[in-house]
Amino acid sequence: MALGLPGAGLAQTAPSVAECASIEAESERLACYDRASGRAPGARSTRSLIDAAWGFDPGSPRYFIDTYHQNYLLFARYSDNVNTAPYAPLFQAAGQNETLESAEAKFQISFKARVWTTDDRRWGAWAAYTQQNQWQVYNNEISRPFRETNYMPEVFLSYRPDLEFAGFHWRLLNFGFNHQSNGRSDVLSRSWNRIYAEFGVERGNFGLIAKTWHRIKETADKDDNPDITDYYGYGSLTAIYRRGDHSFALMGRGNVSTGKGAAQLTWMSAKLLGPIRAYVQGFAGYGETLIDYNWNQKTIGFGVAINDTL
Repeated sequence: MALGLPGAGLAQTAPSVAECASIEAESERLACYDRASGRAPGARSTRSLIDAAWGFDPGSPRYFIDTYHQNYLLFARYSDNVNTAPYAPLFQAAGQNETLESAEAKFQISFKARVWTTDDRRWGAWAAYTQQNQWQVYNNEISRPFRETNYMPEVFLSYRPDLEFAGFHWRLLNFGFNHQSNGRSDVLSRSWNRIYAEFGVERGNFGLIAKTWHRIKETADKDDNPDITDYYGYGSLTAIYRRGDHSFALMGRGNVSTGKGAAQLTWMSAKLLGPIRAYVQGFAGYGETLIDYNWNQKTIGFGVAINDTL
């Protein structure tokens, strides 16, 4: 039996994934994966958004670092209802007026690293980090400070179910833990810990990511925001659609019992320079940042980004 030899007949017994993985030459290894999956060499197929984002292709590197959530820079983000309340004690102590500008810059960096996976890449263990900053860069009156910085490290397991129903392919199941905080103390401190499950399905250029979480309770003397789930709720739903080289994403979350929540809509253009794309982000509701978790506002921002969620 020929294994991984270019031009081997499709009628021969298909090789195993482990046998393909041992082949050094990339072109021969990919041809072997084609035979192992029963796909004719050179056959065209629609690339899975989820498989590409999560390295589920058996030929993907075993260990790698990749983008995670959206990485972007908003040169200008405008709020219709600036939240000065948490900062009032600090302004009063300094003898200053509460002068926060409605326009600021905002950016986010987010990446994930696969630290373990099975030979067929259907299971993986990951570590991830996301950081979001709100920067009063246009506020010269108070020396252009960072208004808020949120840090979110995560660890999780990923699995590719590979099930189909009603034309949708279920290709992502994650279980994980994350910690999110703003690294502040006293009146400005905000943080919470969660365990979560995440489900991803897709159909062509449309993807749907559902996430549910459970907050790990803290003792009363350490809990800076005991009512945070009243505003963030217990889950979110994100829809991603690609039309040509353009990408649209809509996220919604909230708490049905309190009637509070949020929605975020983003648009990303085709590539303009290398991976850089034009980017627009609109937000409405509670919790754009941790310091604003119980603050209702509408914001719109314009800038650039390098990747979408998928």
